[in-house]
Amino acid sequence: MEFVIKISQFLLSLSLLIVLHELGHFIPAKAFKTRVEKFYLFFDVKFSLFKKKIGETVYGIGWLPLGGYVKISGMIDESMDTEQMAQEPQPWEFRSKPAWQRLIIMLGGVTVNFLLAILIYIGMSFFYGESVLPIENIKDGLAVESTVANKAGLQTGDKILAVDGEKIETFSQISEKVLFGKEVLIERDGVQSTITMPEDFLAQLMDSKERGFISLRQPFIVMQVPDTSYNKASGLQKGDILLALNDYKTKYADQVRDGLEQFKGQEVTATVKRENQSLTLPLKVNDEGKLGVVYAAASTPETLEALGYYDYQTKDYGFFEAIPVGMHKAKERVASYWDQLGAIFTPSTGAYKGVGGFKAIYDIFPSFWSWQAFWSITAFLSIMLGVLNLLPIPALDGGHVMFLLYEMVSGRKPGDKFMEYAQMVGFFILIALVLFANGNDIYKAIFN
Repeated sequence: MEFVIKISQFLLSLSLLIVLHELGHFIPAKAFKTRVEKFYLFFDVKFSLFKKKIGETVYGIGWLPLGGYVKISGMIDESMDTEQMAQEPQPWEFRSKPAWQRLIIMLGGVTVNFLLAILIYIGMSFFYGESVLPIENIKDGLAVESTVANKAGLQTGDKILAVDGEKIETFSQISEKVLFGKEVLIERDGVQSTITMPEDFLAQLMDSKERGFISLRQPFIVMQVPDTSYNKASGLQKGDILLALNDYKTKYADQVRDGLEQFKGQEVTATVKRENQSLTLPLKVNDEGKLGVVYAAASTPETLEALGYYDYQTKDYGFFEAIPVGMHKAKERVASYWDQLGAIFTPSTGAYKGVGGFKAIYDIFPSFWSWQAFWSITAFLSIMLGVLNLLPIPALDGGHVMFLLYEMVSGRKPGDKFMEYAQMVGFFILIALVLFANGNDIYKAIFN
């Protein structure tokens, strides 16, 4: 059932993005009286799952879910229809239209991608509001659970104040900023200092295969005291929160682990919080520094707030208030993804190791159906699709735009033969990138 839910969200999001992107090309093409021969969701190599001709356009669904396309008459694209291009240009063809009209047609897809992301973020701000944890409300610093981050100089209890001179406002900004940042301003024990991050920090983090990085410090909550536990008769119960071992304060789970190391093989007096009461219980710590209980961290912001650990701020927006909020979120996401691309194309960072394909996209969808998560992921994927399509690679929209801008500036149109060769080169580059990304997925599935 989990697979069905995840694949359903994946395919719905992908289909929505592809159809709307291609519609962004289709609408201006029709507006400029350019013939559109095909409008396809997915690729129809050899055969189609469905197709129907309406007017001069064949609408269909292909069987290969690697994207989609519109085939515009008189345009050198992935169809490589050289036979049509060898004939005399016709008034309804793409190549017969003025350069400014062709530019609008080519930019239509990415324009829709960015507009869709903005609309989604506006809608989410209006319907769901926003729950944020201001950085000043994290009184005791953060949990830094990565040995790679520790080696770089970050420690549990550090407060992260700014990255590359940009002030951190909320907790949600921290991980991404640090991952791609160069200088991190921290506060430790009341003293501020700057940590210079290794250039290949992201590569080190991925090579370590550690799951934890930077997170909120969490309470130590008892989930189960097994019948075989040496603390079975201690009175410890499910839901108890461990606050102290003898006189050693253990407000957070990381402090419990440190305290247990100190009291290996000893009996301690533990202070626990049970509902609204504070109790003391005798506990045994084994020679390995364990209590013999199953524990968990608080799983939701609501739980952490109810326990008094963090004070979240919930904001509700009216429709007109949601517009600038949604636009700002989209702008931040575009800038963030552009930074990520910059890191990926800088070999020394090792960020290319984190590039993923379709499985990576599938994995970010939750195993339960959540419209809020679905729209949030779809908005990000729409931005990703828009930015990637603007790359100046022949066969992508950005490649066509590059040649059109050259034509508009120089007054000379690139020859059809040159465009054919450029399209072929671009196609092979794209195939190589797709193989690399999905190959990374396979490698991680086998060796991680």
